[in-house]
Amino acid sequence: MRNNNQTIVLGGGCFWCMEAIFNELEGIINVTAGYAGGFTRDPSYSDVCAGTTGHAEAISLEYDPEKISLEDILDVFFLTHDSTSLNRQGADVGTQYRSIILYTSEQQREQVDTFINRVRGDYDQPVVTEVKPLERFYTAEEYHQRYFERNQNLPYCRLVISPKLDKLRKLRKKAG
Repeated sequence: MRNNNQTIVLGGGCFWCMEAIFNELEGIINVTAGYAGGFTRDPSYSDVCAGTTGHAEAISLEYDPEKISLEDILDVFFLTHDSTSLNRQGADVGTQYRSIILYTSEQQREQVDTFINRVRGDYDQPVVTEVKPLERFYTAEEYHQRYFERNQNLPYCRLVISPKLDKLRKLRKKAG
């Protein structure tokens, strides 16, 4: 049996939020928090937070395209972050929180471009999501992996991540 799984890297603010959201979806095989889109080799969390590495907090998604389409992934991505906000998501400010999609194939790039062109009219402001090929993904430190799952009662998780998950669940139930 062939493994047709694909990988795409998404940044939409804090990677803890993005990881928790995409861990909810059927067809997502693996979600890894990390750093991508910049120029510094082997960055640490403190390096990325300093805003000097060019990297965004991001998640690497391995998904089964027979169970979840890239379009469905992009739908969730655009519904759960502000793609019109440059270098910030809510109270998180800096280039490390920018909206970014890093594709791993030309087919993905075409699908992403088509998707963004289709949804541009849904927003009052321009979509500022950066789209570029993935050069390198750096896995974040272990304590960032499955952060929400392990820290649900911390204030940030309760006040920021839980409402995003509730929104996703309501949308899925409504569609469902």
